[in-house]
Amino acid sequence: MLDEKPIADIQNLRVEFQTKGGTVVAVQDVSIDVKPGETVCIVGESGSGKSVTSLSLMRLVGYGGGEITNGVMTFEHADGTSEDLAKRTSEDMQEVRGNEIGMIFQEPMTSLNPVFTVGMQLTEGLRRHKGMSKNEAKERAIELLRQVRIPEPERRLEQYPHELSGGMRQRVVIAMALACEPRLLIADEPTTALDVTIQAEILALMNRLKKETGTAVMFITHDMAVVAQIADRVVVMYRGEKVEEGPVEEIFANPQHSYTQALLSAVPRLGEMSGKDLPEPMKLLGKDGGSTDPIPGTNEPLLEVKNLTTRFPVKGGLFRRTVANVHAVEDVTFTLNKGQTLSLVGESGCGKSSCGRSILRLVEPTSGQIIIDGKDIRSLSNSALRDARRDMQMVFQDPFASLNPQMTLGDQVAEPLINYNLAKGAELKERVAKLFDRVELPRSFLERYPHELSGGQRQRIAIARALAVNPKLIVSDEAVSALDVSVQAQVLNLMMELQAELGISYLFISHDMAVVERVSHHVGVMYLGRIVEIGPRRSVFESPQHPYTRKLMSAVPVADPKNRMLTGDLDFTPIPSPIFDTTHEAEVSRYVEVAPGHHVLQNKWGGHDGA
Repeated sequence: MLDEKPIADIQNLRVEFQTKGGTVVAVQDVSIDVKPGETVCIVGESGSGKSVTSLSLMRLVGYGGGEITNGVMTFEHADGTSEDLAKRTSEDMQEVRGNEIGMIFQEPMTSLNPVFTVGMQLTEGLRRHKGMSKNEAKERAIELLRQVRIPEPERRLEQYPHELSGGMRQRVVIAMALACEPRLLIADEPTTALDVTIQAEILALMNRLKKETGTAVMFITHDMAVVAQIADRVVVMYRGEKVEEGPVEEIFANPQHSYTQALLSAVPRLGEMSGKDLPEPMKLLGKDGGSTDPIPGTNEPLLEVKNLTTRFPVKGGLFRRTVANVHAVEDVTFTLNKGQTLSLVGESGCGKSSCGRSILRLVEPTSGQIIIDGKDIRSLSNSALRDARRDMQMVFQDPFASLNPQMTLGDQVAEPLINYNLAKGAELKERVAKLFDRVELPRSFLERYPHELSGGQRQRIAIARALAVNPKLIVSDEAVSALDVSVQAQVLNLMMELQAELGISYLFISHDMAVVERVSHHVGVMYLGRIVEIGPRRSVFESPQHPYTRKLMSAVPVADPKNRMLTGDLDFTPIPSPIFDTTHEAEVSRYVEVAPGHHVLQNKWGGHDGA
């Protein structure tokens, strides 16, 4: 492979953006090549130039206001001819994009067209580039959806992107990129929104594609554990420049640049807390980089959820009647104490986010009881619910989508204070400024807009806005999944500090098992809408009882290139469908206590005998 001619060869690339404040150099003098069958991982924190480099190769950077001012981007076509893509026109690039170069974008909701069905978007490239008939393209699309582990692919083809979970949308984007079997696959944070089991399967699928077709992979990620599992070579970028490059084993064993060393040291590793005499979670990093004191919390309940069930109707037929129900959340019961963190983990589509939204009544539950600080949330009128929402706030997975692009950041943080008439005038400005201080953002950002911030900074604004009304409960829905490791550690540390100072309770929804182990007091594992195992963090992580919990643990990638889990030949069991006929009678969840406070589901479809 080392002697082969690269499929893509970027030399001395420079990309500039014109802003009000002058010229910003996003990428400076960067050279990267990718050979057939090779995976080159580009790593670095938000704003380091990783995505700009890949968008330049696809000639998409111009649509975001960027300009390639220097560099050569040589691409070798399937017929053996080579050309500089920097000299191609945008119209000519349409024959290359999606056909010879496939790209998986980081934001699945923005890269999918909301007005077209999944099937139309999947078959478009196949019909254009491969000349397939409508039926041939449909069969290939169903096969692709099966490959990326989407249940009931025939039904999904008829659905629109908003009808799928975040993880499922990401898998649709991956299927689209793989559809034409491209010579070069550019993957920009492709597994960010995926849980560990799906992530392992998608990485294995890409590994297999690479071996079978010789596809070259340019993989952009902030997850160093994923890098250890799939990379052949690693390129480290910092502030638009390449600061280190080398074989994956050398980078992990002997990183030379101080920034690479810092990246590797910020990676939370599963099992780090095992064997330590720490009954409670710790803040991730102290000011000196060391661990700080545990956060004990209290034993006084704040949130009590009893037999919560949320179902979504599936419409069909001429009169759009309800023909089936999606059992998103089924008979879920748990208690969250004041000043503590309960984490919900599980695969994409398992009901984690639906559970969090149901508790806040952003989604209306079908049945069950939700009690927050003595108030029965389901029995409240709209006006009473509005008042109760002062006690419960949510931090969403995608901060860019949850922030208003037309409002300044200061106005957005001030909005809840104004809505609840908590402050006005000079007091309002001072409280907003102090919230910016609390989330460690400069006050100069008050007049900025969301698009002017990085992902980590936007998430800090979302946290500041949630804190504005002094809530007792914050539902954190994958709040750090899209952040690179250094920023993730900072945001998590901030959340833990706020918990220690203010006594906030977190319902922490995540698929990152290493992070969950660090921040949780209790952990609930969800599968097909039910909690299959729940208990104290230490008990669940050190003695997982349910087979699905063990499967989750075993799928966590290890940040060690010598310990690779992905063979590309993994055999995966299909996920059962959560859609049931309207006449279906769901079982009542039955649990057994295997240790103090540690309960495991015993139902036949999700009990000890198999998930």
